[in-house]
Amino acid sequence: MIEPTGWDGEECPEPFLKWPGGKRYLADRIVKHFPAAHGRYYEPFVGSAALFFAHRPADAVLADKNAELIACYEQVRDNCEAVIRRLRKLKNSTEDYYRIRAKEPTDGAWRAARLVYLVKLAFNGIYRVNSLTGKFNVPYGDHEGRVVFDPEKLRRASRLLQGSKLLVADFEVALADAGEGDLVYLDPPYTVAHNSNGFLRYNTKLFSWEDQVRLANCAQDLADRGCHVVVSNACHKSIRSLYSSFRVHRIIRSSRMAADNTYRRRIAEYLFVSGSSGEN
Repeated sequence: MIEPTGWDGEECPEPFLKWPGGKRYLADRIVKHFPAAHGRYYEPFVGSAALFFAHRPADAVLADKNAELIACYEQVRDNCEAVIRRLRKLKNSTEDYYRIRAKEPTDGAWRAARLVYLVKLAFNGIYRVNSLTGKFNVPYGDHEGRVVFDPEKLRRASRLLQGSKLLVADFEVALADAGEGDLVYLDPPYTVAHNSNGFLRYNTKLFSWEDQVRLANCAQDLADRGCHVVVSNACHKSIRSLYSSFRVHRIIRSSRMAADNTYRRRIAEYLFVSGSSGEN
């Protein structure tokens, strides 16, 4: 067993990307349910990596099906100064935003810088691509004057990412090697239509109900293997029924992602923790 790495008094890095469904504002509350010591850390829906940065594991497997996102993390990990140099050349204006959005750079550092730039300045910080072309299509968020990036935040993230394996993969593939004593955090897209949790319209095509069932079966299999498993998911009885052997906690949060104020309200999420069943 290994304990999460420390930072020797250095400020703990926050996510350098905002991501739909990210747990930036819940990370401290979720980490409390992680064991003090564990083996390898797995996060197969990495998104903004808020839990990874909050927990600071020394050995991690981080995965996502979004290849652009994983490529960005790889560049920040392996080529951080080049990403910073390119970001410093990008200006924040309406004209520059749409010019950069239209580009499709092939250079890895440029691609990573472009993603950081677009997500920072996009309307409401949304990551969204056209379903047919796969191109980023979020309009500018009228953020002229906003600082696009913090170089020290990127450098801190780069140092922490050094101990991580990065994969573009389905969650079952990413978790294939997880074993006894390892810690797995699962944070899938929330797709329960009747929950109306503000994520629905962005994620229904990304993660079906069949995927939710597949995930719950995978989580149970991991727990049976002796893994510590923690799952964030929508607060609805249909989801609760999938995790009958897990302890369940309700976490109240504010919805910050939706552009429509209709979806911006205090809502509940479930947090499932492997072990004896029960509810708090």
